[in-house]
Amino acid sequence: MADLSNPKNTIAVLQKYDFQFQKKFGQNFLIDPRVLEKIIDAAQITKDDVVLEIGPGIGTMTQYLCESAGKVIAVEIDRNLIPILHDTLAAYENVEILNEDILKADIAAIVKENGGRPIKVVANLPYYITTPIIMSLLEAKYPIENITVMIQKEVADRMMSGPGSKDYGALSLGVQYYSEPYLAANVPANCFMPRPKVGSAVVRMTIYKDPPVKVKDEKLMFRLIRASFNQRRKTLANGLNNSPEISFTKEEIARAIETLGKGASVRGEALTLEEFARLADTFTEMRA
Repeated sequence: MADLSNPKNTIAVLQKYDFQFQKKFGQNFLIDPRVLEKIIDAAQITKDDVVLEIGPGIGTMTQYLCESAGKVIAVEIDRNLIPILHDTLAAYENVEILNEDILKADIAAIVKENGGRPIKVVANLPYYITTPIIMSLLEAKYPIENITVMIQKEVADRMMSGPGSKDYGALSLGVQYYSEPYLAANVPANCFMPRPKVGSAVVRMTIYKDPPVKVKDEKLMFRLIRASFNQRRKTLANGLNNSPEISFTKEEIARAIETLGKGASVRGEALTLEEFARLADTFTEMRA
């Protein structure tokens, strides 16, 4: 079987099937074996693992995953790629190809059908839909051990950043509440075909068994986080007052913020995950 991490072989496959890149799916195929190896290493894949791959493309990373994992379930949204995948992965018996949208796929059923133990997720995500896919995987609390993703460098920076930084926001807090993110590699544009206009990065999120902070109402905490970053130039009080998602009065909001001891003009971007949890608990106690 031709190694697709060799650009010549990738071009040969694309020509054989007269494949046209679809802008709407944000398709950029990896063509660098060193990066593929870094992804496999970062995901810590062994023969005991079931791997869910999101967006296999023509199967370049899938070939590497099949060599390392016990089983690979490759979920591809573009039906034009399905016959190509059946061709490029014909040599592997440990792969299942699904033509589905990952945001609509029944991941719980996939896990159950494959023994029920936690799976590992590996993905080369289209930039335009990175955050919805990552947050849907984290929020659903599927039995997932870790998620290793190739994403835009800018998004990786947001996932890793802390309070006070310009990159800090709702994504940082969401990722850091559910998982421990680790930057495994920076990936230049020339590692892809076609070349994207921006740099990329590989991030592994190791899912926490228990989140690093305790909060009585998780959904309320994330409503507060979203509201405080929706208008990041405003104070935290104004952000919460202006949000249709927050049902507390102006006085209740002022009182809750006061308990943080940070002053009335504090902005959401100055708060740690622990402080957002404390704020959510204060609101919960007000209505108890």
